[in-house]
Amino acid sequence: MERLFHDETITDELRGAVLALGNFDGFHLGHQAVVSRAIALGFHMRRPVIVATFDPHPVSYFKKDVPPFRLTTLDQRQELFAHAGADAMLVFRFGPGLAATSAEAFVTEVLASQLGASGVVTGDDFTFGKGRTGSIAMMKELGAKNGIQAEAVAPVLYDGERISSGRIRDALEAGDTALATHLLTRDFAVEGLVQRGDQRGRELGYPTANLVLGDYLRPKYGIYAVRVTLDDGSEIPGVASFGVRPTFEPAVELLEAHLFDFDGDLYGRKIEVALHGFIRDEKKFESLDTLVEHMRADEAAARKLLALAD
Repeated sequence: MERLFHDETITDELRGAVLALGNFDGFHLGHQAVVSRAIALGFHMRRPVIVATFDPHPVSYFKKDVPPFRLTTLDQRQELFAHAGADAMLVFRFGPGLAATSAEAFVTEVLASQLGASGVVTGDDFTFGKGRTGSIAMMKELGAKNGIQAEAVAPVLYDGERISSGRIRDALEAGDTALATHLLTRDFAVEGLVQRGDQRGRELGYPTANLVLGDYLRPKYGIYAVRVTLDDGSEIPGVASFGVRPTFEPAVELLEAHLFDFDGDLYGRKIEVALHGFIRDEKKFESLDTLVEHMRADEAAARKLLALAD
């Protein structure tokens, strides 16, 4: 899938596309409904479909001190959009220029003139333009004047409530991986390069692949059953600790994944660790023997959650 940027020239093949427009962080069931409608509209209009996202997220641009909250990286979103059937991903590089662009100019100058969009599909709560003054009604009105068919998709509900990225973040922070997985339609996954650690896991008989979370949301500290996807596409089950390792000093925040029945060098390789099930809170142990005893119990619990054992 091709990755485009809003401030670069769009290719002739993709000019005139239907745009699914939003942040799409997480690409949950609600986001999938928007993209699905854009793909259907593109099929009807015989136009390619582009999923547009913003990076950095406008919230992190305006609130520099906001804690990390991302559910996906750009690479992950691009893969998810491709699997959904879109033709390309467009990244709006959010900065002073876009922040100062009026709602009218965003439609007429960016969407219509620069991108040549033939259609735009958003969620029903999408706002745009300086001060978030642009509404769905404005998008439809200005779009009609500029040859853009604009539509808004109704929210997708679960248990009577709107599915949103915020709801998924709340679930992950509470350790409710089951709810997060249901709303995302997949396990929340952290992608990154394996870091060289202090070898404590190897010394204890549980070697780990260590990742830093960067801009990702911090889920609840604790022990998780995980599925790890390697850079060759293979998937390996395992158990992971996310937190600050209270038994050891100094405190270092890490996601440490132990891959079951795996013996290989992962340093410097890109992997993705999907949190399948929460097992327990992290805790400080008085001795290494007690820690190892709990690690064995965690492994057994993870194997059961991953349907590897009765």
